[in-house]
Amino acid sequence: MAPSAQPTTEEESQTTQQQQKTPLQLISQGVCLPGIPKHPSFATHRQWMLEKMALTFRVFARLGYTDGMAGHISIRDPENIHTFWTNPLAVHFGLLKASDMILVNYDGVPIGGNMSRPANAAGFLIHSAVHRGRPDVVAACHTHSIHGMAWSAFGRPVEMITQDAAYVYGEAQAVYKDFGGVVLTQEEGDRIGDALGPKGKAMILQNHGLLTVGSTVDEACFLMTLMERACQCQLLAEAAAANGIKKVLIPDESARYTFENSSDPETLYWEGQPDLDYEEYMCKGEHKG
Repeated sequence: MAPSAQPTTEEESQTTQQQQKTPLQLISQGVCLPGIPKHPSFATHRQWMLEKMALTFRVFARLGYTDGMAGHISIRDPENIHTFWTNPLAVHFGLLKASDMILVNYDGVPIGGNMSRPANAAGFLIHSAVHRGRPDVVAACHTHSIHGMAWSAFGRPVEMITQDAAYVYGEAQAVYKDFGGVVLTQEEGDRIGDALGPKGKAMILQNHGLLTVGSTVDEACFLMTLMERACQCQLLAEAAAANGIKKVLIPDESARYTFENSSDPETLYWEGQPDLDYEEYMCKGEHKG
């Protein structure tokens, strides 16, 4: 058998250049997309985050992730990092504005923002546990989306059956299996926070729904839409497999490669922009009020 061809110097150079690029540079053919925006003050940073948070709720509303009073998003305050902003109870996602959000501390005391309505007690317990346990997490989203809830009944992670699923490869995806009813105790909230682990980006809450986190709310928003689609794909694939069609999983090496070159904060921030930009256009800036 003839020996395999050795890579040329030019090929080696191209490989080295590729390895030195960031994931965002790799996906940008030509001028690279800019990094996550910087802000001159805590006030401008905070307002930017709250507006993005309101847009995320409106994206979720358009996609049908609403469920009565359930569902919440939190963002860590950029200045007072042991506090976080969350949504008021019983306001439709599609109506939320930056000025509607409530600032709470880790003791559950509202200390700023719009305090004319209460926050969601279950949401506080989940989000406070996540923010306390994961200093790297700026934003967390929890929804009761249809396919997320349906797949959660199996208490299993989504499999590596699509390229998108590989964005939550390995420890980036967690499953919380100890459903103890609606979250009304700190112990239950802490167990959920612990289940996410030190590297989790997305978690399936058995018999409950989905949770995603990120270094920006844009990232957490995109991961939520990705997980909902991944759960939908998984359910469709399971239905086909039940009729005798064999599933083909992505090889572990390929899934890891996809994760390492796609699931970083900058790339995931930009993955969220198309939906957020569209929502800003459709709501004509109402989210800023």
